[in-house]
Amino acid sequence: MSNTTRDEWLTKARTLSEALPYMRRYAGSTFVIKYGGHAMGDAALAELFARDIVLLKQVGINPVVVHGGGPQIGQMLDRLKIQSSFIDGLRVTDKATVEVVEMVLAGSINKQIVAAINSAGGRAVGLSGKDSNLITARRLERVQRDPDSHIEKVLDLGFVGEPHKVNPEILNALAQSDIIPVIAPVGFDEKGDTYNINADTAAGAVAAELKAARFFLLTDVAGVLDKDKKLIDTMTLDQARAAIADGTASGGMIPKIETCVDAVEKGVEAAVILDGRVPHALLLEIFTEGGVGTLIGRE
Repeated sequence: MSNTTRDEWLTKARTLSEALPYMRRYAGSTFVIKYGGHAMGDAALAELFARDIVLLKQVGINPVVVHGGGPQIGQMLDRLKIQSSFIDGLRVTDKATVEVVEMVLAGSINKQIVAAINSAGGRAVGLSGKDSNLITARRLERVQRDPDSHIEKVLDLGFVGEPHKVNPEILNALAQSDIIPVIAPVGFDEKGDTYNINADTAAGAVAAELKAARFFLLTDVAGVLDKDKKLIDTMTLDQARAAIADGTASGGMIPKIETCVDAVEKGVEAAVILDGRVPHALLLEIFTEGGVGTLIGRE
């Protein structure tokens, strides 16, 4: 064995040894991971993500994956020549559109992720919010204020929903097995209507119901940045709220922080916003001292 090879193996052994305390700490815990963005669209990153999820299960952690799929929905709507529009970043979803949303999210995307995890040696099962009454939804209401008249009007987003109730029964049963649930964020209401739910929001609701030890939001940014554009490693709930209030957080980061704060307030130990474009981002965050994202916790 060459010195170079020996050094490489020693480095790997040291890394495994350093990870042991974290493995022991989280054994038996539930982690909810929202998977989407560039990490899901890049084949190499998708393969690494699947392997990382299998590893978490192997070391005694119960991973629950909730995925998005906005770009893929848009591509399918274009192929089918179905027009769609956006209001405040939310896709207006009529009957025709929601059928495509369900087909793409609960169909092709969900099964691709399931297949990737199974190919990596895991046992994944695909679910949507309709399975075992997992996610009951209600119509999402948004109010828009006219900048000139200041008159508010309720926007009709169609079949865009938000989680009303999460039934953890099937997820609790799977946690006792070697099966990894992969959830498409499609819900239904008491009338049986189907709703498209934002994946971040759906994942946060699942994490809160399960009282997860960690809720991970994989994004296309490093995490929450301060006003000097440097990564903020950790934030309390008060600091997270302040970052929104003083403009430190802006744009699409605001709803992500709000989702994390809401999940922690409802019983999640801590939430993490991290860059899914970084190979093995989950493992780096979970099993190393430094981490790679922004952790939002109670203290």
